Amino acid sequence: MRRSSTFARQVLLVRVGRRDDAVAGADLVVPDHRYADRQRRRYGRFDRTEVEAIMPVSPALAPTSAVDDDATAMSIPLLPGERTTARRMKFALVNGCTLSSLMLGMLAIFLAMQGDVRVAALCLIACVGFDGLDGALARKLGVASPFGAQMDSLADMCSFGLAAPVVVYASLAGSVPPAAAAVACALVAACAAIRLARFNVSPKDGRFFCGVPTTMAAAVLALTVAIGLPVPGLVLIGGVALLAFAMVSSFPYAKLARLVKLPPWLWLAPVVGALVDIRLTFALVVVGYLVSGPLLWLHQRRAA
Repeated sequence: MRRSSTFARQVLLVRVGRRDDAVAGADLVVPDHRYADRQRRRYGRFDRTEVEAIMPVSPALAPTSAVDDDATAMSIPLLPGERTTARRMKFALVNGCTLSSLMLGMLAIFLAMQGDVRVAALCLIACVGFDGLDGALARKLGVASPFGAQMDSLADMCSFGLAAPVVVYASLAGSVPPAAAAVACALVAACAAIRLARFNVSPKDGRFFCGVPTTMAAAVLALTVAIGLPVPGLVLIGGVALLAFAMVSSFPYAKLARLVKLPPWLWLAPVVGALVDIRLTFALVVVGYLVSGPLLWLHQRRAA
């Protein structure tokens, strides 16, 4: 009897254990649909696309898409519009002017390293000419493009943000402390980079520049070296630093198109002064243009 009762007790325990395991497995595998329906009624039904639309995306990660990246990159042409042979030649001509400005900037650096600062300054002046030519040709020939704008910005950084400070530093060698000249020239490079980046992302104003343009600042530095402005070295360093800060300032400076429309008698004084003393006239014109920015800013503040 004891053996049979023990055997029956073991069978009963085995059956109860299997039933508990089955119930536990059912609880883990099969959810209770009543609670699921209750959650749906409480929170509503969400679409996967709606959830992905409101998910935060890190700015460091590019958005994912089902389109192949290579196919997308190949579908964006460098020259928008009709891609005929004539338009491609015009496009190549415009970008050739931009590359010429870049190469002349590199040549100015090499010449300054060899001590030919006057010739290097003339190369910078030629860079200014090519920089104005490529934009005018792009608009006239109808081949303006975002690619050309980025190329122009990179060439300006090389020619006016790097080559111009190097030429100025070479011209100041031996007349001023090297550390002071290096700081002033490095300031020009840093402000030129900030000025170009701000110009690329800021809305354009047809009347005024926001700060002194990088091209004009480089032209002033190149002409200062080319004509050999007879001022003390420390004054030149102060002028270089002031010009660098003027590039990143918020003062409005008139564009060349507005300066051309000035009355003819205003142009007569600089022309006559250049015939008498070109160095003094150049210095007065530069100082007058730098002062015009704060004066226009004050006039706009009072008018507002």
